[in-house]
Amino acid sequence: MSSVVPDLTPAGPLVVPERAERTLPNGLHVIAIRRSSIPLVELRLRVPFARADLAQGGLLAGTLFAGTDEMDIYAITTELQAVGGGLAAGTDLDRLTVSGNCLVDGLDRLLELLALTLNGAAYPAGEVETEAERIADRISLARTQPGHLARVALLKRIYPGHPYEVQTPDPEQVRAVTREDLVALHAARVRPDGASLVLVGDVVPEKALDSVAQALSGWTPGAPDVSFPDLPALGGGPITLVDRPGSVQSCVRIALPGVSRNHPDHPALTLANLVFGGYFSSRLVGNIREDKGYTYSPHSGVEHSLAGSTIMISADVATEVTAPALLETLYELGRLAVLPPDTEELEQAREYALGSLRLGMATQAGIASLTSMLEGFGLDLDWLAGHCDRLAAVSLEEVAAAGARYFSPANAAIVILGEADVIEPSLKALAGVVRA
Repeated sequence: MSSVVPDLTPAGPLVVPERAERTLPNGLHVIAIRRSSIPLVELRLRVPFARADLAQGGLLAGTLFAGTDEMDIYAITTELQAVGGGLAAGTDLDRLTVSGNCLVDGLDRLLELLALTLNGAAYPAGEVETEAERIADRISLARTQPGHLARVALLKRIYPGHPYEVQTPDPEQVRAVTREDLVALHAARVRPDGASLVLVGDVVPEKALDSVAQALSGWTPGAPDVSFPDLPALGGGPITLVDRPGSVQSCVRIALPGVSRNHPDHPALTLANLVFGGYFSSRLVGNIREDKGYTYSPHSGVEHSLAGSTIMISADVATEVTAPALLETLYELGRLAVLPPDTEELEQAREYALGSLRLGMATQAGIASLTSMLEGFGLDLDWLAGHCDRLAAVSLEEVAAAGARYFSPANAAIVILGEADVIEPSLKALAGVVRA
């Protein structure tokens, strides 16, 4: 029996599934996509939520389906189970999201339950108090975790004075939220203006749009047009050192300016990031994990938000190798900026990027989440197909230029959380250090 592994089959163009779109009179944009692999329907609702109060927003999401004027939480749960479905909500700084699914023949009832909630969520006081304690406890626990503390410090370093600077409320702020606060926030911000609803499943797209129109046409518009300012300019400077007494590890966090998905450099930046640290075969992993053994899972990636895009680099290392790990990370940044990837590096990164996109489109849930995310940035599945073509066409010279433009260590904002008295002297040998 031969043990020779066959070559990969060349990837063809990304095939965009059949879909239909409609904007309802109340402003809700609806997209229905046919994917008949299994008899389910995935639902994603995205509502603009910029500048909503952090504590109130998180609690609103946690209690959105806790009852309406007509049904309590138990009745809603029972009805959802009857159609083989579920609904859940979450928030971040940019949006409120509702995710759910159900059996195909239960779609109309799922939409009816969603409409009841959007138009009449009651936020029962007892459920609000219980959820507030749960969220407050979760935040208190997160504040004991070094990864969370490092991210908090990094956000303060790179977004000073911007609404993105603080992304987690204090536990007491959550506990102080009342039912009346949530009712008022819902009335002001949970509105169809600028919102999008995505359905993916074994449906006839036009009929699915009709079902949405029938269920949600009564969802009242009237949300304010709220947005964030652009991100502050990001540049280099001294290392920000955050003391965590007794820590046996240091959390190394680095940020660099990125570009949006609409930017002409985005495809080249995507591949340059993969070469640097965006997947297991990257230079950073090969250096500080495989060769030096400094860390288990270093990673880099581009975080996209409505206000801008930022390259984020992270590695958790033993205290005694903090400075050497940082030195090697900065070395890899500089190496990418001056030494472009070779053809093999680039093609491996390209295959990974294209394969990941196709994998994300392999399920109903993946298509629904990708479509909803793109909608939030004013993009669609046609853009995604074009992105695949652009990734396939990016040249070695373009990736080299992106590496030089976006991965220069001179532009790196560095934050390190760890045993400050132990690691500060060696860090000062690399750069200036300021304690947060």
